Amino acid sequence: MSKEIIELNEDLSHSDLYSEDLAPVPKEKRTWSMWHLAALWVGMAVCIPTYLLASYMIVAGMSWLEALIIIGLANLIITIPMVLNGHAGVKYGIPFPVIGRSSFGINGIHIASIVRGVVACGWFGIQTWIGGLAIYAIYQALTGGTVGPELTLGKFLGFAIFWLINMFFIWKGTESIKWLEEYSAPILIAMGLFLIGWGWNQAGGFGIVLEQSQQLANPSAEWFEKDGRTYFQLNSIKDKTGKNKAEEYRIIQNGNEGNWTVFSDQPIAINSGKPDDIQVQLRAKKGNDYLVSSKATLSQRSNDAGGIGAKLWSYILWLTIMVGFWATMSLSIADITRYAATQKAQVAGQFIGLPGTMMLYSFVGIFVTCAALINFDDILIANDAPWDPVSLLAKFSNPVVVVIAQIFLLIATLSTNIAANVIAPSNAFSNLSPKNISFRGGGVITGIIGILICPWWLMDSISGILIFISGLLGPVLGIMLADYYVIRKTEIPLAELYKRDGIFNYSGGFNPAAIVALVLGVLIALIGYFVPAVDFLYNLSWFTGFIISFIVYVLMMRNKT
Repeated sequence: MSKEIIELNEDLSHSDLYSEDLAPVPKEKRTWSMWHLAALWVGMAVCIPTYLLASYMIVAGMSWLEALIIIGLANLIITIPMVLNGHAGVKYGIPFPVIGRSSFGINGIHIASIVRGVVACGWFGIQTWIGGLAIYAIYQALTGGTVGPELTLGKFLGFAIFWLINMFFIWKGTESIKWLEEYSAPILIAMGLFLIGWGWNQAGGFGIVLEQSQQLANPSAEWFEKDGRTYFQLNSIKDKTGKNKAEEYRIIQNGNEGNWTVFSDQPIAINSGKPDDIQVQLRAKKGNDYLVSSKATLSQRSNDAGGIGAKLWSYILWLTIMVGFWATMSLSIADITRYAATQKAQVAGQFIGLPGTMMLYSFVGIFVTCAALINFDDILIANDAPWDPVSLLAKFSNPVVVVIAQIFLLIATLSTNIAANVIAPSNAFSNLSPKNISFRGGGVITGIIGILICPWWLMDSISGILIFISGLLGPVLGIMLADYYVIRKTEIPLAELYKRDGIFNYSGGFNPAAIVALVLGVLIALIGYFVPAVDFLYNLSWFTGFIISFIVYVLMMRNKT
C-alpha cells in the first residue's frame, strides 16, 4: 500500500460538503496511540449486553467454554473488517460519511450513514436510561430507599442528569472522549477482576464456581412423555455440596395455586390438564420465613436429535449473532481511527482491545452468575439467576457495596455510550448539512432522538428492532470494502470527496452500483426471513448480505473507474 497518511492540499472551505468537523484531521492532531484505541474498546465493550452475551448460549444448552470460544472467535472475525475499514480513516483522516461518498455518492451515503446513526440513537436512549437508573439507585442506597419497577420522578431525574453528563462530553469534543476512555479502561478492567475474585472467594474455589454452569443450562421445569403418560421434572439449584436448595414445590394450574408439597427431583406425573396450563414454584425455609422462587413454565424436554450436524449449525448461528454485536461499529470505525497516529496503532489497538475485552467480560458474567447460584440462598431455580449486574446488585443490602458498584456501572455505561452511540450519529447528522450542523449539533440531535424514543417504555421492543436492523447492515460494509480495496486499491482522490460537481456526484449524487448492491444484499437476507425454506439466508444475514453486495458492487464497478 502507498503512502500511509494523505493530507488535503486544496482549499475546499467554500464547498457545502466541507466543514471543520468533517475535514481530514491534520497529522499533528492525530494523537491516538495503540493504547488509546485499546482503551477505547475496553470502554465500549464493558457494558451490560457484553456481560449478558454468554448467558443466552448457556441457557440454550452450551457449556461455558463453548460460549466463550464462540464469543472470542466472533470478535476476532469482526475485528478483521474493523481494521480493514479503519485503514481509510488513518490514511485520509476522514470519518465514515465522507469515506462513504466514494462508494455510495455524495448523496447516496446518507442512506447508510443515517440508518447507522438512527440505530446508534436508539442504543443511546437505552443506555442513557440504564445510566439514569444507576444514579437513582445510588440515591436510594444513600437514603435507605428501594428501587421498584414502577416509573418515578426520581428515575426521570436520574435519566436527565445522565443525559446532561453525556452532552458534556459531546460538547467538549473528541479529546474529552479520548480522556474518558483512557481513564475508564483500567477502572473497568479492575472491576472485572474484582468480581471474579469475589466469586472465587465466596464459593471457595475457581473450579467449584465453573462447575455450576451446567445448572444454568437446565430448564427450571420440563415435561416429557413416557409409556403413554406425561410427566414433569423439577430442576432445583443445588448448593456446592450437591444438595437441592429447594425444600417444597407447588403446582399452579390455570391460575389456581396448589398446596406446597415436599420437593422431589424424581419425575412427577401430570394427572390432568396439559403442560401448557401448568406452572410451578419452589421454596425453601430460612429462619421463620420462606424464600420463594419465581413461577416457572414447563418446557418440553429436548431429545437432542440432530447429532453433530445440528450442533455445528447452532455454533454457526450463534457465531453470526455474536459477529453482529459490533456490526454497526465496523461501518463507522473510521470516525475513530481518523485520530490514530499510524496504521500500526489502529491495527494493534483494535486487536488488543476488542476480542480480549469481550472474552474477559463475558467470562465475568459467566463466573459471577455461577458464583451467585451457591452464594445466595434465594436462587432456587435457573430462572432466578442474576445474569445482569442490576439483578446481582439488588441482592446486596450493604449500601456502600451498592453505591460503589453503581458508580462502576455508570462509568461503564458512559464510556460505551459516548464512543459507540454518539460519535457515529453526530458525524452522520453533520454530513446532512456540513455548513449548518456541527459535530456538537449532531450530538445534540442524537441526544434528543434518544429522549423521543421513550426508552423507559419501549426498551425491550426497541432493542429487538435495532438488532434486526443491525443484522441487515452487512451489505454496507461489503460495498465500502469492495470500493476501497478492489476498485480503488486504497487510492481515493481526497479533494474530490468534498466537491459537489466532482467525480463522486455520480447520477445526482447516488452511485447506482452501490444502491443496487445494497438492495440486493438486504433483499436476500429478507427472503430468508419470510421464506422458512431458506431461513439460513436471514440467520446468516450479516455474512450473506456482505458477500452478495461485495460481489455485485465489484461486478458493476469494475469497468467504470
